[in-house]
Amino acid sequence: MDLKKTVFILPNLFTAASLFCGVWAILRCVAADATTEDVYRSALLLFYAFIFDLFDGRVARMTRTQSAFGVEFDSLADLISFGVAPAIIAYRWALESAGFVGGIVAVLYVLAGAIRLARFNVLSHAPKAKSEKPGKYMLGLPIPMAAAFIVAFVVAARAMEDSQWPWLTSSGLYINGIGYPMLMVFMIFLALLMISTVKFRSFKDLAINAFSISLVVGLITVSAVLWVFYSPAYILIGLLMIYVGFGFIEGVVHFFARWSASAQRRGPTHKP
Repeated sequence: MDLKKTVFILPNLFTAASLFCGVWAILRCVAADATTEDVYRSALLLFYAFIFDLFDGRVARMTRTQSAFGVEFDSLADLISFGVAPAIIAYRWALESAGFVGGIVAVLYVLAGAIRLARFNVLSHAPKAKSEKPGKYMLGLPIPMAAAFIVAFVVAARAMEDSQWPWLTSSGLYINGIGYPMLMVFMIFLALLMISTVKFRSFKDLAINAFSISLVVGLITVSAVLWVFYSPAYILIGLLMIYVGFGFIEGVVHFFARWSASAQRRGPTHKP
């Protein structure tokens, strides 16, 4: 076999593995005899899909096999693994008890993910993208991150079973009390973040400096606190919330920086 063709296939194999995890999670979740454990394990499958998705782009850059086909294939796989799969998991796990409204929320999440991926593909193929720094920021919350929030929500709620927060524990395939309305609001919020213009860091340009070291130390500290005083199951959702908060903080800082620079260019506006 031609070596170049073999290298070209390699990153697409990681994409295919991510897609396999997403489809398998759907099949396991929609089975007629699916239990809470099946829904939980379906959510964990998305974690492996996230790992494979993390590597496909990096392998493509390392082997210099980036292609338009890879971009499209990756987006299609992401829509299944991080759009359709988490929506079905959330629906079977909790939203089904909300009936028609729960189904609409799941559909809106998938729709927002599709819009986010379509916008990403358009920007990836735009000529101006070649002149910009590649990969420093991503417009809107990446769909794998949104799916990771749903996985973290399922894992955290499972850890809360028989705990001091019974309103967020699972019973059968549903969440008791106000749990499922909370999940609906949460998923709508994720959908809005995906189609928003908030810029989130990709951390692909992260170098070893004071900022990166401080960031790593801070994340390790937060993880350790959650591990010791609460539960390891809360670590993922805690780190994801920090990531989203970091994006909003940077957005506010950049807005005021641009506003200040614009004001300086305009000069004083008072009349003599």
